Amino acid sequence: MEKDTKKGFRFRTYEAPFLSPFDKLFEIFKELITYTSGDFDEAIDWLRELDKEYRLTDENYTIDDFIEDLKKKGYIREEFKDDGTTGLGITSKTERAIRQQALDHIFGNLKRSGAGTHKTKHSGNGDEHTGEFREFHFGDNLERISMTESLRNAQINHGAGDFQLTENDLIVEDTQFKAQMSTVLMIDISHSMILYGEDRITPAKKVAMALAELITTRYPKDTLDILVFGNDAWTIPIKDLPYLKVGPYHTNTVAGLQLAMDILRRKRNTNKQIFMITDGKPSCVRERDGSYYMNSNGLDEYIVDKCYAQAQQARKLHIPITTFMIARDPYLQQFVDHFTEANQGKAFYTGLQGLGEMIFEDYETNRKKRIK
Repeated sequence: MEKDTKKGFRFRTYEAPFLSPFDKLFEIFKELITYTSGDFDEAIDWLRELDKEYRLTDENYTIDDFIEDLKKKGYIREEFKDDGTTGLGITSKTERAIRQQALDHIFGNLKRSGAGTHKTKHSGNGDEHTGEFREFHFGDNLERISMTESLRNAQINHGAGDFQLTENDLIVEDTQFKAQMSTVLMIDISHSMILYGEDRITPAKKVAMALAELITTRYPKDTLDILVFGNDAWTIPIKDLPYLKVGPYHTNTVAGLQLAMDILRRKRNTNKQIFMITDGKPSCVRERDGSYYMNSNGLDEYIVDKCYAQAQQARKLHIPITTFMIARDPYLQQFVDHFTEANQGKAFYTGLQGLGEMIFEDYETNRKKRIK
């Protein structure tokens, strides 16, 4: 008598993965230290307040125990403050952990799916093995066929008694092209990035940290330079991203673009691009005599024309500019439209939610094609 077997789904109550008391607090601490721009004391004050409200700790493991563990594990250390006193500050190990967390939160949301209009990190023919497998498609190089996986697939599909290998059984190892990309990420740090009751600088920092972690770990031959622009523009090292703050600045988009192009001129990679995260209109330029021309009232034609000139210059250098515009004012979107047309680049009008996924998808798409 044949045994009656049932097929279907089995549901059960979700059980969260086990985390030690330290690990639970460390996840929250990494978020807080990002929001406080690396200020350890302020982050711990926030953590204590959260502990009072949500009872994150108990008598067996307190916030003070957590701080001691941070010291023992090398996440914090004694350091001198600007006023000459000593205190606790985060180490490079913490900075790396914050970047990795940002990468997991942003890039981890990009899932593999079937054919469609969105590009993901999974590609077809190439010369760099990814360690992943997919179904054979017409045109795939026969050298990429994994015989072990294909034979295993055939046995599952047809059985061992009447063995046969068909095209539908074939499995190939996925690959990616070794295209190299040089990217400059421009971050607006003008005062408007924290105005109107909305923190816009923290999501921008998280995107920058995640992108830096992705490139240094997955694409070490790619380059990423990060610059910030307010009244002027300057580069910042990756390790300083957690400490990035907004200043009392206007928005000198021209200075940012000039510096970005100067950086990319020195890169040997063929593929070059600029990502610009901004929420406001250009309101400042620096004149040749060193003085500043500023105008925050509407779109100043003098300033705007200089922005368009920089967009055209980047186009001549074959450097596309992708603008991620957080603000949604119609007149600002019109400016970005004209700016993008002058450069033949791209523009995304987005809020803060989904900003990271958008930048990552665009980065992955661009590095798989030759930018001409």
